[in-house]
Amino acid sequence: MIDKSEIMAFARQFHLRASVVEKDYVLGWVLAGIFNHPAIGGQWIFKGGTCLKKCHINTQRFSEDLDFTLTKEAVLDQATLTVVFKGISAWVYDASGIELPESLIRFNGYENHMGGISAQGKVGYKGPLMPGGDLPRIKLDLTLDEIVVQSPLTLEVSHPYSDFPQGGIHILGYSFEEVFAEKIRALAERERPRDLYDVVCLYRQCGDTCDLKQIRDILKKKCRFKHIAFPTLEGLKNRPEQQELEAEWKNMLGHQIGVLPEFKIFWKDLEMVMAWLNQDVK
Repeated sequence: MIDKSEIMAFARQFHLRASVVEKDYVLGWVLAGIFNHPAIGGQWIFKGGTCLKKCHINTQRFSEDLDFTLTKEAVLDQATLTVVFKGISAWVYDASGIELPESLIRFNGYENHMGGISAQGKVGYKGPLMPGGDLPRIKLDLTLDEIVVQSPLTLEVSHPYSDFPQGGIHILGYSFEEVFAEKIRALAERERPRDLYDVVCLYRQCGDTCDLKQIRDILKKKCRFKHIAFPTLEGLKNRPEQQELEAEWKNMLGHQIGVLPEFKIFWKDLEMVMAWLNQDVK
């Protein structure tokens, strides 16, 4: 395990709380443990904002949760997931020295809004900062009833810390185009600050070079699966969540980004994203 001073140095460099950097560090090793577990390494498909930052592009947003779509062969019962993560806990400790106490491994299943079964997990950890009191935790969101359009890829995980293992860290995950389409779909469905931030960052960095037709095709299938309309600027502006989106911009993102841009800048740039997305594609 790296020294506390390395966490503090990264925190100063990125103008973030040390606890945010520590969690980013621990996430890398938890992903390594998941990928190397024989029961789930080929069944859990990494997605979401953390997948975007750790595996595709640097959005400058330090995400905190791990989101996965599970294959049909995977299981979601509490007992099995707990046993699996006890094994991952032992692997992570042997590989890195990070403790994931077995007593702080929790999984609970629930019925999602689509009527399917999902699960949420919380895993405590003791990393380089060694805090007193309650240990920080990582949240995991697991779902079975999600459409995955493109074949998952084995992705290399960014881990800019001195204990980067020989051979790297890898995880099974969404392709770049699938992550992009999923983020746009999520923005259209729930309008949360992190989705707006990620979508605009994706467009700024990759809008000129990515395969728009491929992204649109994936997005159409995801929207059809979720029974929502293909996103347009007018549709986003007319959603009731817009006021809450602006009100929660700083609260939800301020601790994840060193220097948080103003909401109005990103909302303005969304006009360009939607114009790009809805242009005629030959």
